[in-house]
Amino acid sequence: MARILGTGNATLDIVLTVDGYPQENDEIRCTDRSVRRGGNTANTLIVLSQLGHACSWAGTLVDSAEGKFIREDLETRGVDTAASRLAGSGSVPVSTILLNAGTGSRTIIHFRDLPEYSLSDFSSLDLQTFDWLHFEGRNVESLKAMLHWSRERFPSIPCSLEIEKPRAGIEDLFGLAHVLLFSQTYAASRGCADPAALLQSVHREFPDADLFCPWGAEGAVSLDREGRFVREAAHAPRRVVDTLGAGDTFNAGVIDGYLARRDAVTILRQACVLAGRKCGQTGFDGLAGGAFRKS
Repeated sequence: MARILGTGNATLDIVLTVDGYPQENDEIRCTDRSVRRGGNTANTLIVLSQLGHACSWAGTLVDSAEGKFIREDLETRGVDTAASRLAGSGSVPVSTILLNAGTGSRTIIHFRDLPEYSLSDFSSLDLQTFDWLHFEGRNVESLKAMLHWSRERFPSIPCSLEIEKPRAGIEDLFGLAHVLLFSQTYAASRGCADPAALLQSVHREFPDADLFCPWGAEGAVSLDREGRFVREAAHAPRRVVDTLGAGDTFNAGVIDGYLARRDAVTILRQACVLAGRKCGQTGFDGLAGGAFRKS
């Protein structure tokens, strides 16, 4: 069992299931409504906890009913929240999500009015108790300071960085992480029409990191620091039910693979299998059953 610290977002997700995506100015009914705990890093830690790891979440909440809901959901699913901080102002981030029942695709409208986790918060943690550090690529300036701080003081602890969206200055972080986890959205922002093109471009500039990029129904690609490519086909479920959090689940599969010292082919396959399972169900419970469960 490895000890993992994830620094990033946790949200309140309001999920509205619809039969088809509405046009502007439409008035439609939703067929289901649910309120869940979400957030990229929180989702990844939930899956890693299922895979047998001791996970801790570092992020900000407020003392409200919504904040209590998020904290209790994480704790119930095995994620420790002692590293989190209560902000003195603001409100819990809320994502309103339209889930298309016909395709499983999701459209997200995000509201945020909460201070980000700071270097002061992060540097107060005893990082030597962790075996892996995972960071969500947001709040770039503070995150750069956190990555520098952790690399200078604890260089032996491997760290991963999720790059989901193009943000000003985020490329400055690429040389500070051991594993970079890209999204299709970020690849598109770089003008890359396939994952291999993105990873080759990044590898030329940052050759000391292992790179991963899932590509939906087309599978995923990895490129290690030695320049070796691995491709894996998508492991599609019988029916796509809910793609929300599939990328976060993929990231958990990659991190677990490294901690289990699996080879590159097995790591990418595991990540794709887990992401496929996620697409075939609602929520994250029960994703880690079967071949990848730890004893």
